[in-house]
Amino acid sequence: MADEQEPLFARKVASEAARKLRIQRDGPQGAWFGLGMSGLIGWSVAVPTLGGIMLGIWLDKRHPAAFSWTLALLFAGLLIGCANAWFWVSQQDKAMHDE
Repeated sequence: MADEQEPLFARKVASEAARKLRIQRDGPQGAWFGLGMSGLIGWSVAVPTLGGIMLGIWLDKRHPAAFSWTLALLFAGLLIGCANAWFWVSQQDKAMHDE
């Protein structure tokens, strides 16, 4: 049992050492990096949501229906934006863990 855990422990230690060396070489990512990341995530949600609203307003004027196109497309844009942000954050998280 101890023999199986040693290679895993050695890999984790080597991974942490490589990460610390990379941070020393590249420098720590500061507050501006975090602010830029949150802005990017915000835009990835806001753009599809606003696009859905604009398309919904146009459809409500051109093709009135029993339901509100604006409201329906607002929710669709919000869902697409959240899925986009989740995908992007998961890709960044995977890239950080791979390093």
